[in-house]
Amino acid sequence: MNALELDGVRKDYGTVPAVSTLDLHLDEGEILALVGPSGCGKSTLLRLIAGLEEPDAGVVRVGGDVVAGDGVWCPPERRDVGIVFQDHALFPHLTVAENVAFGLTGLSGSRRRERVAEALAMIAMARLADRYPHELSGGEQQRVALTRALAPRPELLLLDEPFSNLDRHLRTQIRADTLELLRKTGTAAVFVTHDQAEALAIGDRVAVMRAGRIEQLGAPEPVFHTPANRFVATFMGDADFLPATLTGDMLVTEAGSVRAPEDVVGRVDALEVMVRPHEVVLRPASNGTTGTAGTVDHAGTVGAACVVDTEFQGGFILHTVRLDSGRQLRSLQPHTTHYPIGTRLHAELSYGHPPAVLPDSDAANTATNTATNGHHAEPAR
Repeated sequence: MNALELDGVRKDYGTVPAVSTLDLHLDEGEILALVGPSGCGKSTLLRLIAGLEEPDAGVVRVGGDVVAGDGVWCPPERRDVGIVFQDHALFPHLTVAENVAFGLTGLSGSRRRERVAEALAMIAMARLADRYPHELSGGEQQRVALTRALAPRPELLLLDEPFSNLDRHLRTQIRADTLELLRKTGTAAVFVTHDQAEALAIGDRVAVMRAGRIEQLGAPEPVFHTPANRFVATFMGDADFLPATLTGDMLVTEAGSVRAPEDVVGRVDALEVMVRPHEVVLRPASNGTTGTAGTVDHAGTVGAACVVDTEFQGGFILHTVRLDSGRQLRSLQPHTTHYPIGTRLHAELSYGHPPAVLPDSDAANTATNTATNGHHAEPAR
């Protein structure tokens, strides 16, 4: 049985499609990270699951039961779904224990007290049971909000950017605590965030949304390393692109050759490889005249480049280099490796996995423009 099933769910606001005929299934105990830019529809999708919005089409099932669609409509309180909001939404006039107990309807007084004690013990906050929300830190308030949502033992937990109001250090700690609690209780969860690193860290699977649609859904590693398209590639992290020529089983680029993934071998369309900053190796040039940080290669050498910008990031320095063609690559180097602007050097691709290969956007745009201008554009094969 799936914890959550969305079949053909659609929601429009006037003429604007917020969620476009979307299918999604979530296993029991699975954590899904839902990520995308502002306005992509991720919060609307969460509200549709929670029952705070009614879909225009499609079916929503929680724990196998239809809660929306097919002539059925269940209000939020009858969906067996817990919700944690960005602003905690604790009742200021209730103590911690009373906040946690709020959703425990249908239990006897003694059983409610036992459940509250169990829940507070899980987050090591039993000593704060009699405090009010304004007497708690931001992190403590977030823990209480999470505990209140989990106390009724829901089939599914929805978290709408719950850590965005916390400072970076506290955010990392609360995120780890939340993951531990979800694993301990075996609760399936949909976690909405606009933070790509957070999505990769917390999700068993990651769904990347744009304009009401899921552009890619999968485990964090393939979503990051083998994005489905340019949007996913650039949204999930810094990414540059180099045109590549397929020669046998090798992809030849301006910054060297890499072995092509098996599913790419034999393609004849124009291709490009995605390059993330940690996949670009810089080294001093050789066989030429001496420069700022070493020697300079003669013009035209594969990988010949010049540093055009640097950005100090603490433990790392992000170098931007311009290749002889004019294309730019970014390279993340340890803070102990610093090439000043103007340094001539070598930039080489270094992957620890098969590279992501996408259709060459420049070639695709040229074909589109040619067709638009009334000329025949040869289709990609």
